[in-house]
Amino acid sequence: MRLALAGKGGAGKTTISATLARLAARSGLSVVAIDADANPNLSFALGVSPDLAASLGPVPTSMVSRRIGGAGLTEPVDDILERYSVLGPDGVRLLGMGAPAHADEGCLCSAHAVVSSLLEDLGSPDRMVVVDMEASPEHLSRGTVRHVDAICMVAEPYYRSLETVRRMGELVAELPVQRVAVVANKVRSSADEAAIQEFCDRHGFELAGSIPWSDEVVAADRQRVPVVEWPGAEAVVTAVQALAEQLAVTTPARS
Repeated sequence: MRLALAGKGGAGKTTISATLARLAARSGLSVVAIDADANPNLSFALGVSPDLAASLGPVPTSMVSRRIGGAGLTEPVDDILERYSVLGPDGVRLLGMGAPAHADEGCLCSAHAVVSSLLEDLGSPDRMVVVDMEASPEHLSRGTVRHVDAICMVAEPYYRSLETVRRMGELVAELPVQRVAVVANKVRSSADEAAIQEFCDRHGFELAGSIPWSDEVVAADRQRVPVVEWPGAEAVVTAVQALAEQLAVTTPARS
């Protein structure tokens, strides 16, 4: 399964992506996490050491060539994984999209083509792929994530976040993505959850899960510790596990 996480900046995409990836790996799946944000942070959320994260470079654009029907990889995807990914906690393999190194550098068209080509070839019943998208809708307007099986849009319970999800949902509807769902994040009350449920009902979105607000997520980030490893964040991890099972990302948790 290939799953992309989208949403407004700060909605919690990276934290949820990292936690989903770690839980999927712990359930026995082969997991590839792709940091498709030009301002990358997924390595830290996964718990990759700073030294190892610093060694993570983007997959070179020379690995992609134009062909009929769009761009494609020039080498087998498993070879690219071996050469350009870093191995994180629980065996999660992390790939990076790359980020601008200098101001006035130009667009990231080639980087988007690399991610799109990777996603096309990473599809496998034995592999879970989690894509942490940037807040910009560029991944959608370019069709970068057209090869994923599902897109999960992360929504906070306030107007601007929900409006972002609505706009992204319109773009996703034009892509050949099989499943589109919303996950409510930073939910502080039943009223918050009801507001997001009403929004989903009104716009025809599936609400796949609800993750509570927790000061422990902030505390974990402050100490650069993954949420899945942070004592006190159990309620959040349990909610992400339930989301994973709803999305069929992992096998059900053992009691």
